[in-house]
Amino acid sequence: MFPKPKPELVPNTYAYESEPMVKATGFREYDARWLFGKEINLMGIQALGMGLGTLIAELGQKQEIVTGHDFRSYSASIKYALISGLLASGCKVHDIGLAVTPMAYFAQFDLDVPCVAMVTASHNDNGWTGVKMGANRPLTFGPDEMTRLKEIVLNAAFKLKPAGAYQFHENFPARYIADLTNRPKLKRKLKVVVACGNGTAGAFAPKVMEAIGCEVIPLDTELDHTFPKYNPNPEDMEMLHAIRDAVLEHKADVGLGFDGDGDRCGVVDDTGEEIFADKVGVMLARDMSAIHKNAQFVVDVKSTGLFVTDPVLQKQGAHATYWKTGHSYMKRRTNELKALAGFEKSGHFFFNAPVGRGYDDGLVSAIAICEMLDRAGGKKMSDLKNALPKTWSSPTMSPHCADETKYGVVDSVVKHFEDAKAKDDKVAGQPIRDLVTVNGVRVTCEDGSWGLVRASSNKPELVVVVESPVSEKRMRDMFEAMDGVLRTHPEVGEYNQKI
Repeated sequence: MFPKPKPELVPNTYAYESEPMVKATGFREYDARWLFGKEINLMGIQALGMGLGTLIAELGQKQEIVTGHDFRSYSASIKYALISGLLASGCKVHDIGLAVTPMAYFAQFDLDVPCVAMVTASHNDNGWTGVKMGANRPLTFGPDEMTRLKEIVLNAAFKLKPAGAYQFHENFPARYIADLTNRPKLKRKLKVVVACGNGTAGAFAPKVMEAIGCEVIPLDTELDHTFPKYNPNPEDMEMLHAIRDAVLEHKADVGLGFDGDGDRCGVVDDTGEEIFADKVGVMLARDMSAIHKNAQFVVDVKSTGLFVTDPVLQKQGAHATYWKTGHSYMKRRTNELKALAGFEKSGHFFFNAPVGRGYDDGLVSAIAICEMLDRAGGKKMSDLKNALPKTWSSPTMSPHCADETKYGVVDSVVKHFEDAKAKDDKVAGQPIRDLVTVNGVRVTCEDGSWGLVRASSNKPELVVVVESPVSEKRMRDMFEAMDGVLRTHPEVGEYNQKI
């Protein structure tokens, strides 16, 4: 009998080495994240593997699974603890070794394996670990599966069987790289800064970009799990500024930055200016909808209003649907609607055929960006950016809010704005035009300025984004309006960055 996990155990004790520890809040909406050692131990990871294998069988899926791990000092040991639990539950495990997350998604197709469990904390700081899971390619778990997994693990309701098996796939990255680069080379020789923040993508991204015909300027592509310069996160201004400096120094055509597990791509143009991923999405949507008529796109609630109002997209018959933020939600909705692509402001892009297989891959995004430039008739990245209607957008801002309280705070904020709309109260001096409440609340005023508050799905934080098509002042007015409501909640802490 495997014991029920405890929510807390003290390290360097008999109990810590003899019992599983799993903090319940680590089970997020669509993946799992814990501070390793403080919120989960290796026996807790083993319990997670047992629970995942049990859930796969419960879902009626074949118990066969791909696993890999990102480049952190502790990720390999976590993966092997997870594998021990999967084996105990009767799974056949296909181990692809050190990998970016989309390589594990690709392996599901290449090896014809239905399930995946990728050990990664994505762009979270060192100390965090986690697992991205799925049992129906190219989709990953959503709230229903995560809730059930949590129940199985915390109650130790495992159904163990002796039929597990293990297979290591040697040199698997070569198959992934070959798949990505099996395409015509670019006609235009692009000079590209490839930035990886010393994360996992550094082992693969430069090779891929060179193979499609780019001249690569590598930036922090050496693997170093201490992340000596900055966290590999292409939404982080420190990483974007480092890319900017390299683009200007080398007179590059574009800078591309990859997050810690390689499923996102950030962009800096030839002038050194960072382009938020939602604007990159609009540029790609313009390019793709010129080729594919009446193209349908899915975009998350953090994204620019241009997906609906851009005259070029309107003329080309493109249609966009706003949906919940989160790679699993967006992946699922893009798949359900058979959309050409899904774009999330964080940089998760989901390309269906003919560009991709429906999952998020930062390298597929990078290739799509380079091919867009290849088709642009000599125009620069800055030209494509400047051709968009002007808007003033904030970065994604994240005030601290504990996992135990963040959803309650957001519910209260949603109710505040629903009541304001019902009473015809003004926000930032204007009537509310509409509210989108599929994921927190997106408040749009009469002049098109909007603000969003939602709960982060993988950190103890809220998410705040504002934008205005009118002026920087109106953007700041929207921020003050959203922040003013948040400041009525003492549980909400300081921002990681502000506009």
